[in-house]
Amino acid sequence: MKGLDTLLDLLANTKLEPTAQPLTDEIAVFTAASDGFNKANTNATVKESLQRLAPVVQKALENNLRVRGYVSTVITCPYDGATDPQRVRDVTKELVQMGCYEVSLGDTVGTGTPESMKRMLNEVVKDTKVELLAAHNHDTFGMGIANVMTAVEAGVRTVDSSVAGLGGCPYSPGATGNVATEDVVHALHGCGYQTGINLHELVRVGAWISKELKRDNSSRAGKAHLAKEVRGKGGREVKSLE
Repeated sequence: MKGLDTLLDLLANTKLEPTAQPLTDEIAVFTAASDGFNKANTNATVKESLQRLAPVVQKALENNLRVRGYVSTVITCPYDGATDPQRVRDVTKELVQMGCYEVSLGDTVGTGTPESMKRMLNEVVKDTKVELLAAHNHDTFGMGIANVMTAVEAGVRTVDSSVAGLGGCPYSPGATGNVATEDVVHALHGCGYQTGINLHELVRVGAWISKELKRDNSSRAGKAHLAKEVRGKGGREVKSLE
């Protein structure tokens, strides 16, 4: 628990300063639904990682820190192949029983389809309320948004995403970043959901960070909205941010 102990020491120090803002009120714990990925990522089997996480979660809760759980490879593992939805169900249930307020289900490899997402979610909700679940999709095979919307239609109300589709995973060769936030917001707004997010400003942020990092913008919706703005301005380049 070295990392957690270090964080708790830092939090204790900030409490000594009346004007200091707390560093955080939440931590995240990670495991997977497949042994192959978990061994590559954390050098432990799924069972071993859950045993390690239990005291970490307990100590965090005792110190008034909320804990969010993450389960990787909920559809496919780059080492073990297809993941049994029952395994996802069991790991998710155990994280919730430990005290995680929410569990993010990650399609790490990005091979999911609406059908495989639905099958996995139908299994997981047999033990865990859908309100405690989050969708964490990658767009490696172009199915990220379809899978997100499948989860939303199933009752999931939290979606992990990254602006401009930033991200990736060294233990999942070929996997792209998270599904782009711009694409998620565009899809949700188009289906009548209210997110409270200004898509126009979000698109500009995506363009800015892509330029700063000298990388391609992976958001299809972001690039389309920017192109539309350019046409509307007579072909002049749209500033990403002031």
